[in-house]
Amino acid sequence: MRIPSSLPKTIPLFPIRGALLLPRAHLPLNVFEPRFLQLIEDSLKTDERLIGLVQTGAEDEAALQTVGCVGRITSFTETDDGRYLITISGISRFELLDEVHLDTPYRNFNVSWDRFEMDRHRKAKESNIQRSEFLDLLNRFFASEGLETDWEKLESADNELLINSLSMLCPFSEEDKQALLEATDLQKRLETLIALMEFSLHGGSSKDVM
Repeated sequence: MRIPSSLPKTIPLFPIRGALLLPRAHLPLNVFEPRFLQLIEDSLKTDERLIGLVQTGAEDEAALQTVGCVGRITSFTETDDGRYLITISGISRFELLDEVHLDTPYRNFNVSWDRFEMDRHRKAKESNIQRSEFLDLLNRFFASEGLETDWEKLESADNELLINSLSMLCPFSEEDKQALLEATDLQKRLETLIALMEFSLHGGSSKDVM
């Protein structure tokens, strides 16, 4: 995926609840609301095809988390009933600053990239992961949640892909997903992911992890 040499000061937002995008990871989306169909169309007209994903509040969809992740549309299909099936590939996290009121049906914000300069590196710093122990924990967590996966692909994935993919796919709460997003680096995300799975297995509250 082509990484932009610079990122814009203002980006269009796709607010979403319970979904997570991380740098160098890929998120499929089924887009059907008219305002977001327009967002996709407008983004596709630009060279960079950027969209900022940010989680909404659990009770108020207008309330936004302060940290999100911008991604590039890397695949696009239009269905017969007018939906767009797209894949967003993560580039960098951002902090929301102030809203910019433009003549669009979707929201636009000025953002800061300063805290997350490391996200634009081609490869994240490796984490200290004991893979056999981690995969054993993951196996027990998936069994407890009734989840299935392609274990061969998981075992062959590099550390960053493994940790980020699981952070995005595991059925954690919105609060937990946000904590994984805001983890300072891959090692901290791994530690948070392990803590969340262990607390789930022991019937604990995810709030005790934070």
